[in-house]
Amino acid sequence: QLQLVESGGGLVQPGGSLRLSCAASGFTLSRYTIGWFRQAPGKAREAVSCISITGPSTTVYYADSVKGRFTISRDNAKNTVYLQMNSLKPGDTAVYYCASPGGVLFGSRWSESSQYGTWGQGTQVTVPS
Repeated sequence: QLQLVESGGGLVQPGGSLRLSCAASGFTLSRYTIGWFRQAPGKAREAVSCISITGPSTTVYYADSVKGRFTISRDNAKNTVYLQMNSLKPGDTAVYYCASPGGVLFGSRWSESSQYGTWGQGTQVTVPS
């Protein structure tokens, strides 16, 4: 079976940094699109970032709200995708999830949560005001 496990969340002051990890089992992570989503209380689920394979190259995507502050990366040896979050703001407070569609997504489809069938359990990120 395909499984994803997030870790690395916690409480950090505004302007601080966290690195979230998404560890995969049951498949080779580098062959698939991996997306990061977040959901705050009372708000809709939001696509944050994505890393995807397109032929021999790697493509990354970022939501406008995190562009320039967050960086997605992968460690193939550890079968893990990371989300480095810098310059954190109170608006970043949410439960963060990683997800896989079980394949590769292209173009604007990366942000569509309905395309992802495998989800992790989530990890809480809190940035107080």
